[in-house]
Amino acid sequence: QVQLVESGGGLVQAGGSLRLSCAASGRSFSRNAMGWFRQAPGKEREFIAAISWDSRSTPYADSVKGRFTISRDNIKNSVYLQMNSLKPEDTAVYYCAGDRDFTVVPIRSGPGYDYWGQGTQVTVSS
Repeated sequence: QVQLVESGGGLVQAGGSLRLSCAASGRSFSRNAMGWFRQAPGKEREFIAAISWDSRSTPYADSVKGRFTISRDNIKNSVYLQMNSLKPEDTAVYYCAGDRDFTVVPIRSGPGYDYWGQGTQVTVSS
């Protein structure tokens, strides 16, 4: 059974930082893209960032570009999201996702991912 488990969420003041982690088990994602998405109350799930299997391609949403950094460790079968300069509008449940198929360029769309974590809450106070 494939599992993705996020951790690292919490409450932080505006301008602060958090580092989210996502540990995968049940299969290796070393040859697969992984991504981060978020969903705020009353809003649709949105793409945040993704990373190709070799870390060469890392697309970001415009809303987080320059503030968030995605990375991965294929030996640990994990993906990370470093979030700096956090804003109240970053408040959401953050989900990590894994692509079952091999792609050179990671997908930005949620339906393109086959595996999802349970989410971790990030709350940014003003």
